[in-house]
Amino acid sequence: MLENLNYEPIIVADTTGMPESEWLELRRKGIGGSDTAAVLGLSPFCTTRDLFYIKTGVKPAIEEDANWVAKKYGHLLENLVGEIFSTKTSLKISKDTKMYSHPKHPFMLANTDFLLDMPDGTKAILECKTSNYNCQEKWYNDAVPINYELQVRHYMAVMNINTAFCACLFGNNETEFVYRRIDRDLDYEKNIIEQEQYFWEEFVLKNIEPPYTEKGNLVLESIKRKYGEADMSAPVINLEKNMSAILEKYLELRNQKLELDHQSDDIEDEMKKLSAPILDLMGTTCKALCQSTSGEYTVTYNASYREGINKDGLEVLRVFNPDIYDKYVSKTEIRKFAVKKRELGA
Repeated sequence: MLENLNYEPIIVADTTGMPESEWLELRRKGIGGSDTAAVLGLSPFCTTRDLFYIKTGVKPAIEEDANWVAKKYGHLLENLVGEIFSTKTSLKISKDTKMYSHPKHPFMLANTDFLLDMPDGTKAILECKTSNYNCQEKWYNDAVPINYELQVRHYMAVMNINTAFCACLFGNNETEFVYRRIDRDLDYEKNIIEQEQYFWEEFVLKNIEPPYTEKGNLVLESIKRKYGEADMSAPVINLEKNMSAILEKYLELRNQKLELDHQSDDIEDEMKKLSAPILDLMGTTCKALCQSTSGEYTVTYNASYREGINKDGLEVLRVFNPDIYDKYVSKTEIRKFAVKKRELGA
């Protein structure tokens, strides 16, 4: 049995009926459970730098939230997920509307979805999630997505509670539902607290931007949100000489990738040559079977179709039906990073 530490969480506020703007301002004054993965550089949605901007009130140039529908959907179904969990486990749950802080680390905040009564008389935390059907593999073999696990471990630390459950609904059927139990791990918790404290004290309070450490796509999206769309009239900037080491490494990796791409193209070409006699036999047929001594092969050659408007059609639409063009034709900015080197004396 895990030892129960001797502290109680501090109630910061009751969020019942609280305007969202006020709730967000409260969250900005500390680190919440959903922030933990970003602090540790493990969030699939947010970099540590993004979180720093949120906590310090820096507004990005692009503020739209591409994930707002999923967030709204999850919020609307929160009570249903809790009800399904209660039905399947026979555990009594109660909505928790309070915001708490850790008495020893006041920057650590918690907004739990539900509290529940365990058979031994203790309290546990229930965090409710929704996701799409294709994300079920993240829960296979009793796994929990790392950002959700870190969230509830943060909550257990703030609330001084030893057990938490994370439940997730994937569809509109109770069979498309999973839940996982997470027990408190004080060593793991100590590491989380240390990293959150370092982020809060060394970056947020000192107003120093943390470095980017996440995957490239997440970092590039973060930079795009910060600065906004390209300014083609902006003057050329001169980089410091020490940036040349980064550019040399970039060129080295680009050349390695080009070599691997060529190898991949050769392999793909060989695969097409191997498929040719089979496709020649199939003609317009979309499926074929082949029996062998080792098993049965299934070959499919299905067709798919995509509708679109070619450049000529777009130009006609833009000139003769500008209102329709403006309403239905969207523009997406794509910026391509490229490096060229001219040797000195060349």
